Amino acid sequence: MWSPVLAHVLFYLVLAAGDKVDRKPNFVLIMVDDLGIGDIGCYGNDTIRTPNIDRLAAEGVKLTQHIAAAPLCTPSRAAFMTGRYALRSGLGSTGRVQVLLFLGGSGGLPPSETTFAKRLQQQGYTTGLVGKWHLGVNCEQRGDHCHHPNQHGFSYFYGLPFTLFNDCVPGEGNDVLADLQHALRSLTMFLGVGLFTLVCVRMCGLLNISLWILVALFFASILATSVWYMPFKLLRTWNCILMRDQEVIEQPMTVETLPQRLLGEAQHFIKRNVDQPFLLFFSLAHVHTPLFKTPAFAGKSRHGRYGDNLEEVDWMIGKITETVDSLGLANNTLMYFTSDHGGHLEDADSITGQKGGWNGIYKGGKAMGAWEGGIRVPGIFRWPGKLDAGRVVDEPTSLMDLYPTLKYLAKDTKPDRQSDGYNLMPLLEGKAERSEHKFLFHYCGVNLNAVRWHPAGSDSVFKVHFFTPNFSPPGAGGCYDTKVCLCHGDLVTHHNPPLLYDLFHDPSESSPLTPDTEPRYAEILEQTAKAVEKHRNTLTHQQVSGDTHSESNSEAHSVQNQMTWEKILWRPWLQPCCGTFPFCGCKEDTKNI
Repeated sequence: MWSPVLAHVLFYLVLAAGDKVDRKPNFVLIMVDDLGIGDIGCYGNDTIRTPNIDRLAAEGVKLTQHIAAAPLCTPSRAAFMTGRYALRSGLGSTGRVQVLLFLGGSGGLPPSETTFAKRLQQQGYTTGLVGKWHLGVNCEQRGDHCHHPNQHGFSYFYGLPFTLFNDCVPGEGNDVLADLQHALRSLTMFLGVGLFTLVCVRMCGLLNISLWILVALFFASILATSVWYMPFKLLRTWNCILMRDQEVIEQPMTVETLPQRLLGEAQHFIKRNVDQPFLLFFSLAHVHTPLFKTPAFAGKSRHGRYGDNLEEVDWMIGKITETVDSLGLANNTLMYFTSDHGGHLEDADSITGQKGGWNGIYKGGKAMGAWEGGIRVPGIFRWPGKLDAGRVVDEPTSLMDLYPTLKYLAKDTKPDRQSDGYNLMPLLEGKAERSEHKFLFHYCGVNLNAVRWHPAGSDSVFKVHFFTPNFSPPGAGGCYDTKVCLCHGDLVTHHNPPLLYDLFHDPSESSPLTPDTEPRYAEILEQTAKAVEKHRNTLTHQQVSGDTHSESNSEAHSVQNQMTWEKILWRPWLQPCCGTFPFCGCKEDTKNI
């Protein structure tokens, strides 16, 4: 009489087991902002404590040659999200402006682009982004949200649609067009003083000044004040905001409590989706300046406030890992840890000391073109039971590889557009010894800065620099006069023949190769030139520079350039706002958080 009952029990047990076996894996992607590869214990740092990040590496796979597609936030993140070089999305700069500067601008990741979140969403995944976006919000009017994360495959968004920067905290200085701010402020003061002086002269009868001149000067003063005060003096209100999905929930945001709120949202997202496949992109506001002053970590490290912030990051990573493990998700969850690019070497002052990261033995840093310190970043994958613990992969890999890797694991076989990344699973699982990246192309804006070649049958990884940024002052290791390096005009030095390094033997890029020291010198230049030409042919419908020598690639993408002044500058009608513009202001209700 029990046999029918037992049969039903066994039937449902088999169904449950089958459902568990067939369930697609979860993904937790963690990206730190401006983190140097030399800041992490498992990458050689023995003075900053990062036990939780080190644990991920010990329990998973560590990549030692993991490369960002750009040395700055916006283009690097665009390439990461799409698996394509940023200029394919129109997010390669042509001049001074290298990242999005105003939340009220119209530039951003085009609606026509496809992100890994969008592909996974189509495969039934619940997708969430907690933290920094920095890829635009609106196109033509406030509320169209054409660039917003919700339009790019993230079903849930909580965080910073822009980024954390110094203007967000009073007294920390200015990041956005500081010289232009100063010039406009000086012009406003000059016009104001001039108007006051001429009015006094007229009233005292010292000079017969036309009333029309005074009226014209008055309106010029009003205009100059508006152009300076509205976009720049109120920059904290405009750029430093928090959104939940498409609603502005805090403007300006309270920076002091931001780390705890972002961590809490990330943990809650995982807990809410424990019974279904999910993708969480946890994009931290750390360790971009201004640095946090969280009391629990203040003064605890051996490297000042920057070290405190990094140890707070490690604690947050530990909490995310603990959440995944405590819910029994570890064996079905791929965790990934990285940075969007290298540390910012030039960011320091006499009070705080060094505010940017350390890039270890590698030359350069954030915004320094193709120098290794600005583009070589941590890359750690953990997936217990799937990836062998403690594996180290020294092959060239890219942040762009996440897109095809996630597609593969989500069993997404639908046709796709041109991709610049490769599925990493064969390397991570030890089924392949060589990277599929025979060549990697390093861009500074739209300019092809350098090419990396890993020849078959060789340990060598050659890098050819067509130009390099001019450091300032002369002899320095960065652009300390301007705080960030630029990659156009007289701000760079073109090399003919190009500078050539073998990163396998000279990872610090300290000794350029010559025909006398490298037998394959001519072959290397020939092979990279052919690779550049082949790569250019994939950039469809583009106006290629007539200069075929390849020192710089000034191609104009068929996709509308998102980094022009027209798209970058602030427009009141595009500004996200809680309340009635321009009286924007609100605070998040954290009672139930």
